[in-house]
Amino acid sequence: MALARQVLCVCALLGLPLARAEPIRYSVAEEAESGSLVGELAEDAGLTPAQLSARRARLVSEDGRQHFRFEPASGRLVVAGRLDREQLCAQSDTCMLPFELLLSNPLQFFRVEVTVKDINDHSPVFPEERVTFDILETSEPGSRFPLEVAWDLDIGSNTVQAYSISPENEHFSVSYGTHIIGKKYLELVLEKPLDREEQAEMGFSVIAVDGGSPPRSGTTQVKIVILDVNDNPPIFAQEVYIGKVLENMPEGSVVLTVLATDPDAGVNGDITYQLSQAGSQRDSAFVIDPTTGEIKLTKPLDFEEADTHELSVRARDGGGLSAICKVLVEVVDVNDNAPELVVSSFSSPLPENTVPGTVVALFTVRDRDSGANGKISCALQDQLFFSLRPAYKNYYELVTVSALDREETPQYILSVTAADAGSPPLTTTHTFTVDISDVNDNAPVFNQTSYTMYVRENNVPTVFVGAVSAADADVGLNAKVTYSLAAEQGPERPWCSCMSVNSENGHVFVLRPLDYEHLRQTEVTVSASDAGSPPLRANVTVRLVVLDENDNAPLVLYPAQESSPTSSELVPVSAEAGYLISKVVAVDADSGQNSWLSYHLLRASDPGLFSVGLQSGEVRLRRPVTERDSVKQKLVVLVRDNGKPPLSATAALSALLLKDFSDVRLPHSSPASEDQAASLTTYLIIALVFVSLLFLISTAVVVARKVCGRKELKAGPVLYAADTLQSGLADAAAAGSLPRAYCYEISLTTGSGNSEFRFLKPILPSLPPQHCAVGQGPDEEQDFPGVPVSSEDMAPDNAGTLSAGQFHALSFE
Repeated sequence: MALARQVLCVCALLGLPLARAEPIRYSVAEEAESGSLVGELAEDAGLTPAQLSARRARLVSEDGRQHFRFEPASGRLVVAGRLDREQLCAQSDTCMLPFELLLSNPLQFFRVEVTVKDINDHSPVFPEERVTFDILETSEPGSRFPLEVAWDLDIGSNTVQAYSISPENEHFSVSYGTHIIGKKYLELVLEKPLDREEQAEMGFSVIAVDGGSPPRSGTTQVKIVILDVNDNPPIFAQEVYIGKVLENMPEGSVVLTVLATDPDAGVNGDITYQLSQAGSQRDSAFVIDPTTGEIKLTKPLDFEEADTHELSVRARDGGGLSAICKVLVEVVDVNDNAPELVVSSFSSPLPENTVPGTVVALFTVRDRDSGANGKISCALQDQLFFSLRPAYKNYYELVTVSALDREETPQYILSVTAADAGSPPLTTTHTFTVDISDVNDNAPVFNQTSYTMYVRENNVPTVFVGAVSAADADVGLNAKVTYSLAAEQGPERPWCSCMSVNSENGHVFVLRPLDYEHLRQTEVTVSASDAGSPPLRANVTVRLVVLDENDNAPLVLYPAQESSPTSSELVPVSAEAGYLISKVVAVDADSGQNSWLSYHLLRASDPGLFSVGLQSGEVRLRRPVTERDSVKQKLVVLVRDNGKPPLSATAALSALLLKDFSDVRLPHSSPASEDQAASLTTYLIIALVFVSLLFLISTAVVVARKVCGRKELKAGPVLYAADTLQSGLADAAAAGSLPRAYCYEISLTTGSGNSEFRFLKPILPSLPPQHCAVGQGPDEEQDFPGVPVSSEDMAPDNAGTLSAGQFHALSFE
């Protein structure tokens, strides 16, 4: 116990993390009762019983047999069962039973060696219970007659120490000792010559006594037969025979042959051999031919059970003389035992976030063969993610060497092969199946980087527009994906309350009707989250595009239809075909082909006089004006979009066909009202009549009439025709409906066939941009029955440069 504590102190100073530098040693007597105390293992290991219990202390022996038991509550090491030193260690001088105290968390070893002390529990045993000697009566005093020594399974002082004869006689004594070569001998020594005539036979016992306390003894009966002269005993060729035999030699194989000779003749020279072996003869693996001296095997030998066998061979001649020689049979090891792999601990499944270096399994390997046949090497077939690491002596650890990924490999089947160094080598393979448990380390992944979905305007509520889909490489709850709209959209992407997503299947719905003219597209962020802890999520942008429906009729910007009175366009009667009268300007709040507009002449006072450009909306003369044409012409232009079904609007125009225009420049800065224009026309007529009367009456007074005519011209009325136009354009510009308005200045002179038409500065109203993108509301489609539109009316007019003879439409009431 003191020695064990000294070892413990040395190991505590060294502070080794895995195993002690020196083992803990105890000793116990053999045949100790079960439960007998061997030592305070917890105290000697420097640990408390609570620590040993918490760290799952257990005893591990190399051969797997548990001779001792550890009591976690008290920390004591006790005997687990009957200990027989002779059975455990045979005739070894020392009998040591090694094992390891294995601790977990962290892994730690303590080597423990228990020496089993021998007690005197075996008596000496002679190989033969009865021995007969035939001794010539002529034998000289001092003659020696060898006996087989007694065997005692105990060792040390408990083995045979002395021999004696009982009852004592005057003829014989015993001599015993050890030869130089280490062989023990026992001999009967003839102390006094024999006389066959006095005593033909005699008998006594030879007693072997060991040194135990109390001592034990064994007895063999010796019978002495006194013969007549046979004075030459057999002599062996050598005192010790050594033979080697492979452990896999079959039954009946010859190990060796002993030879003894006797110079006597006749029966006294005939030699027979007899074999004896320590222990029971019935278990002997050898047999000797009594005539030839060949020693043969009766059963295969096992090197692992005994590597040497010691035999005694007696040679006896016909006269009763004998000699003994020693035979040593060495068993040669053969690689007949495959390595054994014993698993001490194994952890499965492993979480996929296990750090490299984690111990997965702890195992030990052993081989019952010796030498190179018992030298073991271990190898792991797949060393990408796992490797083997020597732990202590023949212990190995299976550890992780790199990060594990369950999504890539959910299970590892590892094969550990233990091979010895024999020829051929024997191998043992053990398979470890390591399952990898899932950890929530994968966020959901959408099958698209972004989604674009379409819905037509004026949709029904909760209409299905598409679906998003995300997959999670994990399993179980870690792979269960739920969908939701991200709450924070950012300042540039306001929250849209018109969309929702199904949390289970990712279906996207539009909750309310949408208007293309107010909302053409929007974006929301859909979040996919798994059910792990903590949950992982991924976002994707869903873009909702509103498709236009033809729900807005064309809106006529010019001529303005709401202003009153309707403006009239001035057309000179001398205008040629293709003369530009006016232009109908309209817009459609829809987009695409729904906003493509076409213009058609719906009604006219004289349909053959006018044509309307199909795409441009320009109203032109189809033919020259004739005298039969009415002065005031009215037109209705149909504006129709290209939707299905198409929507339309109408624009009403009026035109005045005039012969002459005054050469006075029309001031556009102070337009006259409609009443002023009418009064000026009346005054003009009156002035013309008055001038005509003056011309007829006052032909003589030419100078005065001319002067009067000039005064009348200077003071004559000025025709203002742009007042209505200017006011209408201003109203349209103020309403933001006409993108470009035109103001025209016309100068008319009486008596002149020429007229001048000049474009003035265009009026550019400031139109809000939303008026161009958003319609003012759909107009009901108008039908105009009974007025066919000819193909000529639908054809576009030739565009040309406006000359002085062409007029843009000016309107009169």
